[in-house]
Amino acid sequence: MAEYDAIVVGAGPNGLTAAVTLADAGLSVLVCEAAPTVGGGARTEELTLPGFRHDPCSAVHPLGVGSPVLRALDLQRYGLSWIQPELPLAHPFPDGSAAILARSVSETAAALGRRDGEAYASIMRPLHSRWDALTADILRPPLAGWPREALAYGWFGLLAAVPAGALARIFAGERARGLFAGLAGHVTAPLASPLTSGVALTFALAAHGRGWPIARGGTQAISDALAARLASLGGQVQTGRRVRSLEELPSARAYLFDTAPGEAARIAASRLRGWYADRFLRDYRHGPAVFKIDYALSGPVPWTAPDARRAGTVHLGPTLGEIGAALRAARRGSAPDPPFLITSQPSLFDPSRAPAGSHVFWVYAQVPNGWRGDMTGPIEAQIERFAPGFRDLVLARTVTTPADLEARNPNNVGGDIACGRCDRLRLVLRPGPAPVPYATPDPRIYLCSSATPPGPGVHGMCGYHAALTALRRVFKVRSPLAQVVDGLSGGQAPPRLDLRDAEQAGTG
Repeated sequence: MAEYDAIVVGAGPNGLTAAVTLADAGLSVLVCEAAPTVGGGARTEELTLPGFRHDPCSAVHPLGVGSPVLRALDLQRYGLSWIQPELPLAHPFPDGSAAILARSVSETAAALGRRDGEAYASIMRPLHSRWDALTADILRPPLAGWPREALAYGWFGLLAAVPAGALARIFAGERARGLFAGLAGHVTAPLASPLTSGVALTFALAAHGRGWPIARGGTQAISDALAARLASLGGQVQTGRRVRSLEELPSARAYLFDTAPGEAARIAASRLRGWYADRFLRDYRHGPAVFKIDYALSGPVPWTAPDARRAGTVHLGPTLGEIGAALRAARRGSAPDPPFLITSQPSLFDPSRAPAGSHVFWVYAQVPNGWRGDMTGPIEAQIERFAPGFRDLVLARTVTTPADLEARNPNNVGGDIACGRCDRLRLVLRPGPAPVPYATPDPRIYLCSSATPPGPGVHGMCGYHAALTALRRVFKVRSPLAQVVDGLSGGQAPPRLDLRDAEQAGTG
């Protein structure tokens, strides 16, 4: 008799969400995490000086606050509190002006000027009005059945398939083009890659729908709330327990891996063999890395653009051409110069993150996978371009190289925080083209990391979908949580494809 119904390896947001989904169905669940605390890429630590609380990886959560499963779990009951910055995003220019992504479509459009504002509104308004239901369609497996919002999803899909560099040219001015390119730059893929417009649209619509919030006290609050929800259901978490093989784990009816595919193949080597393990797991392709710096500052960043002083996130790289060149360089194996930067300034809105009068500041640039150089100089030069005098405020900095990222979290292979390449169709066909991407040829082993759809982000949906797959195939039970998720997503779920026969083809 199995000691547990299910064991989850890895306590990132996806692993914890998978565990909660299983435990909510009445199963006994154990989560094993190698690090001293839960969270994976969703942690908060004092990286620079005492009292300065930094997010080592994810910091801003447009997909977290809108995630159907995280909303259904009501994590506010377990200590999670969202803070909405005055502006989700500012995109400054060297002349002191800025394009903005505001909570409303109309305010964002107005800041772009009449012609580009009208173009922006014409794209966003038909989608924004159906955002909650559309979120569930976007954050699901590619072959999960007919979408809830078929017309809106069809319109979204047509636009999403276009490379961001091409769709951005519907705008006449550099302000709108730069704003759109910066949104697409959140995914580690060149702007010429298909589906990058989908990334830009998703982030823009998320801002208009539910904002780009930060978690009060830091991103660790999300992971802690998930762990507390799991504990309330009787689930167990063992931190500081690195799993090297399935054989060292207690017996279970199902094993779920919130790990990079290569790590899953290594741990489950006795059961995952042959073409599936080689093609989908061991040969899995990782994308560009990031080079990150966390700062302790004596004051707020001195942006020349006033709008940047009221935004939670600031993009640095003004034009479509400059952003595109930076992303291409990282993909082709060279350091971008100048880099495109994504920055976050949470202490402007959450004073608990730093001592009184001081601030934390978070910034990263994309670099080639495994890159060993130092981007500190180019990054700070780019910041000074938009915030002269920034260096004078630096009390301390902690530099995180691609190697450091992987050492901190083995899922970030070579510094790849997206857990896999996102160019071409790799954003949706993860870890490879399979009808049920969470299942493997072994009927007891499942993948639940962001190497599965819908991909990177602190939303928990990869873990949720993997857990539903295991519940259906191994335990033959329906998920009570799924009923709540479907209700929050706009009513009863539409009919789904029956993909159980795919196991006979060897893909699971």
